[in-house]
Amino acid sequence: MSPARFLDRGLHRRLVDGLYLEAMVMADEARSYFDQRETSMGEIDDPLRRVSFACESLKVTTRLMHVIAWLLSQRAWQRGEIADADLTDEKYRLGRAASTDTEVALAFPFAARALIEASQELYDRVSRLQDSMDKMARPTAQQAANPARALMDRLNLAF
Repeated sequence: MSPARFLDRGLHRRLVDGLYLEAMVMADEARSYFDQRETSMGEIDDPLRRVSFACESLKVTTRLMHVIAWLLSQRAWQRGEIADADLTDEKYRLGRAASTDTEVALAFPFAARALIEASQELYDRVSRLQDSMDKMARPTAQQAANPARALMDRLNLAF
């Protein structure tokens, strides 16, 4: 069963639009910060720290791109470009992104840590949203055992 069946489209649109705006702003801030830091990284002599910084910038970018891709899929569904049943297809689901080790992040400047934590928090929120949508789509044991109740629930949702 499609998770889209249980969604209030107006609420879903506002939620997706707000998350999309947040993700795009954060992506712009991350790009700006990491581009600026990349040009001034010559002052850091520790090659291991430079590599870990580069890896973390990639993790932040990956998290944000997965979130943005998922949100764009949700927008496509809202516009009818993706069918309800297609939302469960793996290509429209939130991609996996690596978490940041807190020990590694502590070595970075405050602004970098803030971007890392914010991107992880946004990714986690979108992941929970997707999980909630998946749970709504699965019929409970009571609904599966009682087709009349399932039909009544569907009618209540429709009206």
